[in-house]
Amino acid sequence: MTYVVGLTGGIGSGKTTVSDLFAELGVEIIDADIVARQVVEKGTPLLAQIVEHFGEDILNAEKELDRAKLRQIVFNNETEKNWLNNLLHPAIRAEMVKKLQESTACYVIWVVPLLIENKLTEFCDRVLVIDVSPEIQLERATRRDKSKTETIKNIMEAQVSREERLSYADDVIENNLPLELGLPLIKEQVQALYHKYLVLAKKEKECQKLS
Repeated sequence: MTYVVGLTGGIGSGKTTVSDLFAELGVEIIDADIVARQVVEKGTPLLAQIVEHFGEDILNAEKELDRAKLRQIVFNNETEKNWLNNLLHPAIRAEMVKKLQESTACYVIWVVPLLIENKLTEFCDRVLVIDVSPEIQLERATRRDKSKTETIKNIMEAQVSREERLSYADDVIENNLPLELGLPLIKEQVQALYHKYLVLAKKEKECQKLS
């Protein structure tokens, strides 16, 4: 299997910003959020089960899953959250592992918000954590997702603590600065890690190419 760098961080930490920078350098990205959307696309069996459980109101005008509405429900109701996780997590996990196994790239960046929570570090050769303070997380995520502060707090509480996440890290990118100030620094770090991972992948997997 390809060399796997698990990229994780709490909500609002900037995982997409970092993974996009790796993608610009030609690195293959496998994103759990994208896979999570694919398994509940219109017409899928999993979406049918969600509609059967929550009702037609969980769909938008295009008959697609209203993810914001679903999130408001499950992150304020432990029973419903557990039901949804039990339905979706095995399917998402299976599809991601399949993508990892099928990859022919020298290394991939595997973006998983719940990498540690779902005990997926066993599939990683290395873990990259995007670190940010809880206060900035809350402010960013509330603004970006246009969600209630209480919902974002519930999401944060459902994730591992900052300290525990950092304890799994082989590499850390700090992202506490506003984007316009922090982006140049993040780009420098991504560039350095890009080469570091290529060297490690070539050494451990004996690959000769990046993608």
